Amino acid sequence: MLLGILQSAVSANKKENLRHASLGVQALSRSGAQLIVLPEMWNCPYEAKNFPVYAEPRGGETFTAMADMAKNSHIWLVGGSIPEREGEQVYNTSFVFSPEGICIAAHRKMHLFDIDVRGGQRFFESETLSAGDAVTTFGTPWGIFGLCICYDLRFPELCRLMALRGAVCVVVPAAFNMTTGPAHWDPLFRQRAVDNQLFTVGAAPARNTRGPYVSYAHSIAVSPWGDVLLRAGTRPERALATLDLSRIADVREQLPLMRHRRTDIYEVIEKR
Repeated sequence: MLLGILQSAVSANKKENLRHASLGVQALSRSGAQLIVLPEMWNCPYEAKNFPVYAEPRGGETFTAMADMAKNSHIWLVGGSIPEREGEQVYNTSFVFSPEGICIAAHRKMHLFDIDVRGGQRFFESETLSAGDAVTTFGTPWGIFGLCICYDLRFPELCRLMALRGAVCVVVPAAFNMTTGPAHWDPLFRQRAVDNQLFTVGAAPARNTRGPYVSYAHSIAVSPWGDVLLRAGTRPERALATLDLSRIADVREQLPLMRHRRTDIYEVIEKR
């Protein structure tokens, strides 16, 4: 399959963000992309105080725009993530749309990014966001895909649960910063791919050094063997990568990690 990643610039103007995303999806579709991924928080600046201001209910302006993007270009769309309002709660949510414009899955970020790195970044999503509570996978013509958001990727149990559900690819809208990105972006995507013998995909916003939160950018796609198939730069970019799904069976045959697990001693299970 041909995967497209839109590494978009994000401004404070929501309508402009929606317009640029729509144009980017159209362009990637014309280039042959069958499934397109948007970045984390692509419709508003990534700043905790912004999330309640830009939050929309499911079915709102951004949700409808994403459904139209998928339907008009007849592609599968993983809609990055946006601030979603439900009652008094605001979530960091990723919606997935079929080529018919139907929402087939939604993931609310489970692990909130509350960090205070000495000499580096301080950021507390929990000041304005609530946490999700579900593992998310969805069906596609190419197999089962897993979905999580940014900080979720740091928790290996989550990706393993997706792999145990049969996921062939884990898609991660993410916005690592300039403290964590240089140190951990590549290693995390490569290690989750190698651990679970599947593809991993990370879609990040473009870097804006004048913004309140500076994204590391460098959107990425990694093979089940740990090869980096795509690594974007830091500027706005429309990137394409071919995912050869037959590689999964080959890698799992050569290194049968799943068969060699000692489930008589340890096991990862879902509680919900």
